Amino acid sequence: MSEMSFEQMLEESFKTIRNGEVVEGTVIDVKPDEIVLNIGYKSDGIITRNEYTNESNADLTTMVSVGDTMEAKVLKVNDGEGQVLLTYKRLAAEKGSKRLEEAFENKEVLTAKVAQVLDGGLCVVVDETRVFIPASLVSDTYEKDLTKYKDQDIEFVISEFNPKRRRIIGDRKQLLVEKKLEQQKELFAKIKVGDVMEGTVKNVTDFGAFIDLGGADGLLHISEMSWGRVESPKKVFSVGDSVKVFIKDINETKIALSMKFPADNPWNGAAEKYAVGNVVTGKVARMTDFGAFVELAPGVDALLHVSQISKDHVEKPSDVLKVGQEIEAKIVDFNEEEKKISLSVKALLAPEEDTDVADVDVEAVASEEE
Repeated sequence: MSEMSFEQMLEESFKTIRNGEVVEGTVIDVKPDEIVLNIGYKSDGIITRNEYTNESNADLTTMVSVGDTMEAKVLKVNDGEGQVLLTYKRLAAEKGSKRLEEAFENKEVLTAKVAQVLDGGLCVVVDETRVFIPASLVSDTYEKDLTKYKDQDIEFVISEFNPKRRRIIGDRKQLLVEKKLEQQKELFAKIKVGDVMEGTVKNVTDFGAFIDLGGADGLLHISEMSWGRVESPKKVFSVGDSVKVFIKDINETKIALSMKFPADNPWNGAAEKYAVGNVVTGKVARMTDFGAFVELAPGVDALLHVSQISKDHVEKPSDVLKVGQEIEAKIVDFNEEEKKISLSVKALLAPEEDTDVADVDVEAVASEEE
């Protein structure tokens, strides 16, 4: 039996490896674009930047240190220069794929940082495995601009797992919907009609504003925004505004809100303030063919009939009055139950002026300021 040479014995002392095998090694050198591993083989293992990370400009010296141990997968036993070509990234992706498969089966909630914002959604990376979250599954409401999610940590579940087709889909919307349903349930369990609440304006329309109450949205109709007249909700509110409201009605999952607090009702004390015979000042709010409606206070309008505008004949109110004009008039009728008040400018004119009707300046009588 012949004796083995030193070289043969040394060769025999090294383990054998094959392409595709997972090996463990110790980092013995790190360059910005390359990692050298001692894997217990006759040749060292090499991991290039592209086989370590998806970051094309990454400096590996900031990510790995000499002495670190790591697992890698053999790509080529001999890369042509006598070295073993390894991949860390692909092994991590395989492990990540397995991790995502388990998360998919167990409906596990995952957290990852948004790596890319694409036209159609977001891309996150879990253990070197890419997960795509379509725009329709990013939020429970439509969001035109997704750039705010860049580099943000978000929670999601895997709704579709098909690695053969390279299709791994994440869903964030599902979690938001579930969370809101839970918050809604908690909110409805504790609120009641009459409760005063702080809310945030979520959306403003021509007919009202939707207020986020922290679990459900309530509708603040335009008619409930003020005791006075509101021309357009968009002139009063902006998205994000904080508002104080009270619950006017609850109908299943619908909440009607109001800002017309009873204590601020302008008709409180109206019987004394607008008693027949009192002289009041107001502004012309709107006009019809039969008269002008004068705002005495926000939420309190009085009718100045066309026959009571002047002792002279007035064909229509717009001939002598204009919207926004301030006038002084006398209360000639008050009906608190129906919230109706009638005014008269003519009643302020002295009786003796009847003989000089032709000399009366109608506009001067109807308004203190033209």
